[in-house]
Amino acid sequence: MVDQDFLKTYQMEIASGRGFQKELSTDTNAYLINEEAARQLGLKNPVGSLMKMPAIYRGPAPIIGVVKDFHFRSLHEKIAPLFFIIETTFFTELAVRIRTTETEKTIEGLRKKWAGIEPQNPFTYNFFDEGFNRLYISETRTASIVRIFSILAIFIACLGLLGLATHSTQQRVKEIGIRKVLGASIGSIVTLLSKDFLKLVLIAALIAFPVSWWAMNNWLSEFAYRINIQWWVFLIAGGIALIIALATVSFQAIKAAIVNPVKSLRSE
Repeated sequence: MVDQDFLKTYQMEIASGRGFQKELSTDTNAYLINEEAARQLGLKNPVGSLMKMPAIYRGPAPIIGVVKDFHFRSLHEKIAPLFFIIETTFFTELAVRIRTTETEKTIEGLRKKWAGIEPQNPFTYNFFDEGFNRLYISETRTASIVRIFSILAIFIACLGLLGLATHSTQQRVKEIGIRKVLGASIGSIVTLLSKDFLKLVLIAALIAFPVSWWAMNNWLSEFAYRINIQWWVFLIAGGIALIIALATVSFQAIKAAIVNPVKSLRSE
């Protein structure tokens, strides 16, 4: 139940026909429907067709326009059929589009206007985006939890890699010294020390990718409208994991590679 300014206020688009107009008194006995309603009613040319809604005590009335489909529920649900009628005696809320640059000033002005119209009722308000965001509270919380635990997991993994790299380097101190004496470059030594760890990261990624794909698809299946997970997402994730691992291991590997080989071989 709306008024003639509803579509304009919410910037909804007309697919065919027209919207309600204040100049036409006959619009108080007319319907607007959305595209999904037209599809479910089987109306190829709905404008001009008569529709009856006994549930709201309305007799047959013409459909004057079709509104393009829009999401008025969570994306977990498919777009449902919707109809609009003029019913000024049933309003419980007033929607106002405001400039966000002067929000507080505008709200104060609305408060004063309201006091002049309905002084016996308190002025309360909420923002449309706040109500919309409440539809996705669980997703927002899940995202925050996943983000925190991902950071913790990366941090712990990096500590583990650093410890393994340090231990491996200490075990191969003399080997590194001999290689440097024989002319090995710092780059080749860093590659030698790093490749074994990078192999472990690749194996871990191969195990993680199918599990991640299965978990994400299960989660996305709860939405009526969803994206398809692309292969390049896993490629980017694997690349980032390799970069983080390489940065962690290379720190210790470079440190070992630049040590004077004389110190490494002194006891030989």
